[in-house]
Amino acid sequence: MKNVNAYAAKSNDADLEPFDIERREILADDVKIEIDYCGVCHSDIHQVRNDWGNSKYPVVPGHEIIGHVTEVGKDVKNYKVGDLVGVGCMVDSCQECQSCKDDLEQYCENGMTATYNGKDKHLGGHTFGGYSEMIVVKEKFVLKVPENLDTKAVAPLLCAGITTWSPLRQWNVKEGDKVGVVGLGGLGHMGVKFASALGAHTVMITTSPGKAEDAKRLGADEVLISKDEDEMKKHQGTFDFILNTVPVGHDTNPYVGLLKRDATMTLVGAIDEVDIHGGGLIMGRKRLAGSLIGGIKETQEMLDFCGEHDIVSDIEMIDIQNINDAYERVVNSDVKYRFVIDMKSLKK
Repeated sequence: MKNVNAYAAKSNDADLEPFDIERREILADDVKIEIDYCGVCHSDIHQVRNDWGNSKYPVVPGHEIIGHVTEVGKDVKNYKVGDLVGVGCMVDSCQECQSCKDDLEQYCENGMTATYNGKDKHLGGHTFGGYSEMIVVKEKFVLKVPENLDTKAVAPLLCAGITTWSPLRQWNVKEGDKVGVVGLGGLGHMGVKFASALGAHTVMITTSPGKAEDAKRLGADEVLISKDEDEMKKHQGTFDFILNTVPVGHDTNPYVGLLKRDATMTLVGAIDEVDIHGGGLIMGRKRLAGSLIGGIKETQEMLDFCGEHDIVSDIEMIDIQNINDAYERVVNSDVKYRFVIDMKSLKK
């Protein structure tokens, strides 16, 4: 085992602060990665503050990891020292259940191992994430990063990117479709970029008129203000797909009304109760669905697509010493659109 510098929260009301963790020595199928950048996800904040009631302390967050390979196990075939790689929200799964066989490890029927706050199969206790110097990950869960992209801005693709990409692909969004993206934040801004790049007529749906200009800069063809009843009526029954990125419980009924017959709205942000009237679904054979990140194969496909279309997240860089202030700004929606930590700052 190796001691590694990290940042951790020791309780739900504590600030993140310097903390030493242990990483395992590499096994035959492991890849050791020196972490260059780590994105800040709202999930990090939920876990640190135990908003979901399942946090394990100390919490070392971070599941949007970009770095370089520094060592590989003897059985590793796809990576070598010096490779630019990524690690997302998972570091292991059973590899035996039907979901894993279908390349949907995020739905592992025996429970996928989260990059942090998951059950550590090797050292016991729980896993520690990317707010740290380095990480050791099974080869299967390491991703190739396109060299042509702005490396630091790739980090949020490992969660915000795949979270929005997966439902767009699952529900076969294609050129000519009319696609709505509800909410312009860390997830929503990636949804707009992807839907536009896939050739869809992309409509940003927001409560805030002030976000219209930015939405169009990101690729939206139209902006629909959901508080404007007349405009909402004009769009009734016209959407082929809606990606709903709102991160809290809310009334979904106005958005269901925008869907065509047999169309789907997928939730990716609200791990919470939402309001839905059955009639809105029944009368148009409409669907309200959910989606969780994506499997490793699909995540690699997303990264490759980003490399081909020059897509990255809009980011603001910070040093690790500013992480607690960054958390407050995320909660107050004061970032466009994701923070990324320069992990070299951990050595200051």
